[in-house]
Amino acid sequence: MIRLRRAVLSAGTAELLNGYTDDIRQQATEKERKERAKELWESRRQIRPALRAGLTEMAPGHERCMYCGDSQGTDIDHFEPKSLAPLRTFDWLNHLLACSFCNSNQKRNHFPLAPDGSPLLVDPTAEDPLDHLHLVLPVGTYRGLTDRGRACIEVFGLNTRTVLVKGRMDAYATAGIFMQQWRMTMDRGKSDEAKKIVRLAWNHPLVDVLVAMFHQSGHPAAGDLFAGEEEILDLLLDPELRAAFMHFRGVSY
Repeated sequence: MIRLRRAVLSAGTAELLNGYTDDIRQQATEKERKERAKELWESRRQIRPALRAGLTEMAPGHERCMYCGDSQGTDIDHFEPKSLAPLRTFDWLNHLLACSFCNSNQKRNHFPLAPDGSPLLVDPTAEDPLDHLHLVLPVGTYRGLTDRGRACIEVFGLNTRTVLVKGRMDAYATAGIFMQQWRMTMDRGKSDEAKKIVRLAWNHPLVDVLVAMFHQSGHPAAGDLFAGEEEILDLLLDPELRAAFMHFRGVSY
């Protein structure tokens, strides 16, 4: 997962969502609210294209899943499941783009809570997953820095889905190649071609690897984290390369 910016919906779409929420709120009991939420979500499908368009705008790469970052995001996921929080069924801040595997096979209605009742899963549009997850780059697995990070690893199978682990290892090697190509292209004075390389790098699946690389390169222990990969670390610390890649994402690490 990587930090994402929440898109702003049109006034008309926001008004429709608020109307549906008011409809659910007017039900007398929690059971009735859940039933009405399910009914409205299934019957008001005309709202989904606008929601999907907003989520697509927010998603990493080419409509990648906001949880695993690998597969195409095909589902509008309710971060807090509508079966548990019917009043959030049409809450734009509760919608994320997920692949069918993360949504239907992994997360489903799982929504673990901390002892104080706060969510354990990380919403990448509300906070930075880097505060909770550390990617061990050479082996492609995550280590939970907090209970919330560990919950994400478990619920989404971030370390048990072999395709993700192998994919991250490949993405680590590919990111290094992108950076080497960028440096050589800039040295030849081909800045327009270098911009294309940056775009391709950020649109590649599993871009969480690239985010982790830039983030960890600034850590005091970067020399240890990139042991045996000194050339890659030098590229990550190259001020010109760093500025070019960070400008594309609009972030700094």
